Amino acid sequence: MIHLLGIPYDKNSSYLQGSALAPTKIRMMDKEGSSNRFSEYGDEISEGITFRDLGDMQLGDLEPAGAFKTIREKITGILNPPDQLICLGGDHSISWPVIDAFTAAYPELHILHFDAHTDLYHNFEDNPYSHASPFARLMESGKIASLTQVGIRTLTAHQRKQAERFGVNMIEMKAFSTDFLNHLKSPLYISLDMDVLDPAFAPGVSHHEPGGFSTRELIDMIQRIKSTVAGADIVEYNPARDVENITAMAAYKLFKEIAGVMMRS
Repeated sequence: MIHLLGIPYDKNSSYLQGSALAPTKIRMMDKEGSSNRFSEYGDEISEGITFRDLGDMQLGDLEPAGAFKTIREKITGILNPPDQLICLGGDHSISWPVIDAFTAAYPELHILHFDAHTDLYHNFEDNPYSHASPFARLMESGKIASLTQVGIRTLTAHQRKQAERFGVNMIEMKAFSTDFLNHLKSPLYISLDMDVLDPAFAPGVSHHEPGGFSTRELIDMIQRIKSTVAGADIVEYNPARDVENITAMAAYKLFKEIAGVMMRS
């Protein structure tokens, strides 16, 4: 069974807050959107059939350290392989405690990270919990078997050094190829930042970064994953910047396709 959990936390956002509103908005697309409950491969993605909705965590005004501890403990209590988990953020900082909890259940965990940004800053704006740093924290831990980052188009000199330090397999947009799909290993965790999409396809994100994927291109990549997918998160959707629920519908669509891949993996 796939479990679904909302983690509405955005206090580690460096530019705009608002992604804490995302889990509720994405769920609304199941009932109020224009789509149905099937993936493109014919999988019915419905609560009670495909997944169990665990609702949203109540994180309130917790500061970053407290939120990290609370999220990690929650995920640890949920994980029961071979059951799978999809989390709806929230900003990308939620991926650190979520994936850290996964490494206890999956000691050889591989990560596939879709994003415009590497999120590898050592200490962005003097906040080690920043949404710009979760993958630095995870790779520093030595618990991650491999990290593949796809869609990157915002590299700084510092981030490039960090990527080299941690041996990241980085697929930048300026030299994009789908060859990475042939080398993904199991068990796999997918972390999907909605700003990997071009702003034309996902205006509802805090950090608009032109030059990204179309929704179709991203779906095609997800559908081609052959690894066993143990978990995933969809993060950085900001309803406050959305236009006519375009990004909400994209996030809901991606949730269904990821769930479909999980069912077939």
